[in-house]
Amino acid sequence: MTATRTVTIADPQGLHARPAADFVTASRDFECDLEIQVGDKSGNCKSLLSVLKLGIAHGTLVTLQATGADEERAVTELAELLGHQVQGTSSP
Repeated sequence: MTATRTVTIADPQGLHARPAADFVTASRDFECDLEIQVGDKSGNCKSLLSVLKLGIAHGTLVTLQATGADEERAVTELAELLGHQVQGTSSP
């Protein structure tokens, strides 16, 4: 099964070093595989370099995708950390 949430980045500075580090640290608390997508680019939520390379600015629409044991909790908590949830789904 895969859980997905789409959120708008709320931080006025976007995901620069400090908020990106906080996001990655929070992501590492989950067992599931986590990916963040921005347009046609994606990165591993558990890798600071991967997240920073995406250059995510304030107001950007991102999609969180998780697969694994705690996927629902992961996308819900990480979406709350990032900003305003737009939509969420779970699929087999």
